[in-house]
Amino acid sequence: MLLKTFGWSFAITALGLALAGVLWGWQGLAIVGILSVLEVSVSFDNAVINAGILRKMNAFWQKIFLTVGILIAVFAMRLVFPVAIVAITAKLGPIEAINLAINDKAQYQELVTSAHPAIAAFGGIFLLMIFLDFIFEERDYKWLSWIEKPMAKIGKLDTLSVIIALVALLVAAMTVATDVAHGGGDKSATVLLSGVAGLITYLIVGGVSGYFEAKLEDEDEDEDEEADEAAAAPATKGNGSAVGLAGKAAFFMFLYLEVIDASFSFDGVIGAFAITNDIFMMALGLGIGAMYIRSLTVFLVRKGSLDDYVYLEHGAHYAIGALAVILLITIKYEISEVITGLVGVVLIGLSFASSVIRNRREGKPGDTSGDKPEVVSGV
Repeated sequence: MLLKTFGWSFAITALGLALAGVLWGWQGLAIVGILSVLEVSVSFDNAVINAGILRKMNAFWQKIFLTVGILIAVFAMRLVFPVAIVAITAKLGPIEAINLAINDKAQYQELVTSAHPAIAAFGGIFLLMIFLDFIFEERDYKWLSWIEKPMAKIGKLDTLSVIIALVALLVAAMTVATDVAHGGGDKSATVLLSGVAGLITYLIVGGVSGYFEAKLEDEDEDEDEEADEAAAAPATKGNGSAVGLAGKAAFFMFLYLEVIDASFSFDGVIGAFAITNDIFMMALGLGIGAMYIRSLTVFLVRKGSLDDYVYLEHGAHYAIGALAVILLITIKYEISEVITGLVGVVLIGLSFASSVIRNRREGKPGDTSGDKPEVVSGV
């Protein structure tokens, strides 16, 4: 199963490193390798979050996530996105921005860095909403119950997460955005506008995908009731509608996944400039890392790890909350990508250890018995 899930990642790694060696020599190969490791370490928590969503999709949409999704992640977010940001913020034409990225790397890096406040505000508020909606939801399993129990109680106020996100945005605009090191000057208006855009994006994409997901669950419940009470004809009709609705739900959840991936990639793309300002090296290295994150997502889904280790999602969401705060702080202050990556790894590691302890206490030695044999025998 390991080779089946990570096969494409291994192949692309070999091809990418070989290409880097041919184009840029040993130095380029080393830089691409470092960027790949950077992307995996910074975005590890992204895999856990994605797995929680992807497990609701069928095998077809999992393949779309690994194929079309990786093209979007590599081409759009790691190559086109930095150039587009420069074109928009510097008011340049697309061709001029591309020429700048290729022929004047120092100026290009400076322009991308000056756009960081807008990027950080958008991604920070989007990720903060993901964390808040998770922590305010009533759940069967609670990791840090002393936090999660009271949060679930006050989370019954429908608009609380939006209010907190807006307050956080206002605080950021009035503090870290008033004297920004990236590009200099007062970026309060830019941060406010970008943060509101991130909030609106979350509400639209998350709301639509949640609507179709809830509707799909209602259809499945109705179908089960009809199957018990009616003949085969009504059940067939129910199956047809459910399949069509599953397609819509999966599409919007796929869109939601891509927006989440975009938000996670912001710090990786900006941090990559500390290693190189060559956009092609950057796209290749970060793209290899993004492929591993996607393969790891599918691996977690197929192994049923989120069911076996029930606190993993908690740890990943706490890591998201930490990343959201870090992004907002980096509007003014620089924070090493090593710290960003370690925060996520430590929180997920602690949640995994807590899950193992819980399983042992309840007589479950890790994976749920019955799940692992089925996966292995199916490979």
